[in-house]
Amino acid sequence: MWFKNLHLFRFLHPVTLSADELNEQLTKSAFQPCGKMDMETMGWVPPLGRENESLVHAVNNCIIFTARKEEKILPASVVREFVNEKVEEIETQQMRKVRKREKDEIREEVLHDLIPRAFTRSTYLSAYIDVTQGWLLIDTPSHKRADELTSFLRQTVGSLPVVAPKMQQKIDNVMTQWLINQNHCPADIELADACVLTDQEGAVVNCKRQDLLAEEMHGHLTAGKFVKRLALEWNDRFAFILDDELVIRRVQLLDLVQAQLNDAESETPTQRFDADFAIMTLELAALIKRLLKIFGGEDEAAYAKMR
Repeated sequence: MWFKNLHLFRFLHPVTLSADELNEQLTKSAFQPCGKMDMETMGWVPPLGRENESLVHAVNNCIIFTARKEEKILPASVVREFVNEKVEEIETQQMRKVRKREKDEIREEVLHDLIPRAFTRSTYLSAYIDVTQGWLLIDTPSHKRADELTSFLRQTVGSLPVVAPKMQQKIDNVMTQWLINQNHCPADIELADACVLTDQEGAVVNCKRQDLLAEEMHGHLTAGKFVKRLALEWNDRFAFILDDELVIRRVQLLDLVQAQLNDAESETPTQRFDADFAIMTLELAALIKRLLKIFGGEDEAAYAKMR
């Protein structure tokens, strides 16, 4: 159940919603499968699956929940093929040209026939609220999916005062300095072997399995490129890719965290979940706290203007 990505949102006000209250709110929008003519549907499902029917689960003042989205698979090319067949049939039999308005009506008829027969696919997206630290963390690197979940959560609970993190220092500037001069890199942060560089014109250099301190990299930086994403390791606890908006991608556990997981004792799936979730939330809170400090802390003045 470990989150592989972290999309962070800061609560503008202290979190007062309890796990029980959130569960009650989410129940109103519990997942329901697509109806006959629905193209998609979204709802909340138990984060523990069959182990527990509750729509939330709380450990150490952190509340986890999961959204399920079901979509009908109906490629545009398939719809277009059926429409073209019907148009060709009419034009051949009636010896006339089918106009746009009639073609649109045929398309609606085709959709009405195909949608109930379409296959479905489901995707799941988990998030948790760190009540103590005031963070909403979503397990996705995608801005679109993160916004989709926050919008649905806001629709469900009525209000969700969260914003993307606002930092005192520009993250891309700080990470670029780490590559220009390794002495600028904090002692507990180690450069890995991948990065994405860009410039003001939008040119992109994607480096993998690369010595980031090599002369070749230095040439890109002196030419005006700056770091968009950077692969890092922190304190023998995590490896990850950090981008210039504080989105944390491809989180991997290193020795110290893995040892904690191996030492955790549990007899049931729920106990295993609780142990993993407790370790994950504590370790990720420490990582986030450290990153915030590295980038000069949060811009409280910017938050104040949003409240």
